Amino acid sequence: MTLANLPPLVTVFGGSGFVGRHVVGALAKRGYRIRVAVRRPDLAGFLQPLGNVGQISVVQANLRYRNSIDRAVDGASHVVNCVGILHETGRNTFDAVQEFGGRAVAEAARNAGASLAHISAIGANANSDSDYGRTKGRAETAILSIKPDAVIFRPSIVFGPEDSFFNKFADMARMSPVLPLVGGGKTKFQPVYVEDVAEAVARAVDGKVAGGKVYELGGPEVLSFRECLEMMLKATRRKNSFISLPFGVASLIGSIASLVPFVTPPITPDQVRLLKRDNVVSAEAEAEGRTLKGLGIAPTMPASVLDSYLVQYRPHGQYTGSGKAA
Repeated sequence: MTLANLPPLVTVFGGSGFVGRHVVGALAKRGYRIRVAVRRPDLAGFLQPLGNVGQISVVQANLRYRNSIDRAVDGASHVVNCVGILHETGRNTFDAVQEFGGRAVAEAARNAGASLAHISAIGANANSDSDYGRTKGRAETAILSIKPDAVIFRPSIVFGPEDSFFNKFADMARMSPVLPLVGGGKTKFQPVYVEDVAEAVARAVDGKVAGGKVYELGGPEVLSFRECLEMMLKATRRKNSFISLPFGVASLIGSIASLVPFVTPPITPDQVRLLKRDNVVSAEAEAEGRTLKGLGIAPTMPASVLDSYLVQYRPHGQYTGSGKAA
């Protein structure tokens, strides 16, 4: 095969993360050459079996450093940015990673003449009182000004084998008989399956998604925070109790927990601010077809997937009796 006949090269920033690894898998199945750009290439070897020999390469890149971004994009026909953080650590701040990083990736893609798909989040708003939501929103504005044909995806809470939501609370349910319902558990979510998000991104790379638009990706069900935890408990065969935690108390707990070095806080004040607003697909996106269904993707029901990976949290694992709860 000559160089001219090689499949297109796609650079995936954050390809070793939760969503990123599924995007890499979806692209590999389509035959693309994939360059995974991550901070720690030595920890991304698990991606190699997702493709054929030589199909997936891993390079070092850090969204805080522009020259590393340009090197990672060099020669690519398509760029996907999956990088995002849920809380700040050291120099990896929301401003540096999500806003500056998102802008830098867009500039690199523009200069390379590559297409761009960017993963944002429902709740992105340049005027948000949440630093997470604000930087996601400002990144979107910058990206579309730099790359007007960019495709932006805003998923609701993403679930799947390596997720940080259902896994987090399932692990908590093993340790504590009581689970907290921040704000009374009334916040609405629209959990979306990671494979559905990856498929949407892959279709954007294929050129089958109209650019210059923001797509909101949600699953087939709108569930309250409490209903999500109840679904998790059903999958793990447990009967934990709930305790309502006012937003103010949750924020205080998050502030104190954030002071403990080298420990990931269970929640942060910024996440509490996000929980004050529902995390669902907007009526405008539904009406305009800027959704999974609009892209021709049938959303996956959470209940059809949760058992497959939450089984490890059952009292006796796979040997826990069907339908029984501890």
